Amino acid sequence: MTADAPTQGLPPALVRLRSSIDNIDAALVHLLAERFKATQQVGELKATYGLPAADPAREERQITRLRSLADEAGLDPQFAEKFLNFIIAEVIRHHEAIAGVTYE
Repeated sequence: MTADAPTQGLPPALVRLRSSIDNIDAALVHLLAERFKATQQVGELKATYGLPAADPAREERQITRLRSLADEAGLDPQFAEKFLNFIIAEVIRHHEAIAGVTYE
């Protein structure tokens, strides 16, 4: 737990679980940062070669793959798909910005 988070009077199990959640959240942020560093490079390559920002066929394969992984892990596949769709939309937005695509 962070130093400013009061833990006095809370059950120790709750404190431990919250600490674990905090660590997992930090790991997720770092993993997303690494993912976006890689997708930044992809966007630069796409711009260099004049490729479109979006790749619907790959996106569909990734969604299918992530839904399967989520199911295997005991995570709601619909949630995993929503999460991945959010990430994909953000990546496409970044790729469009790299390519200089503007919308009016």
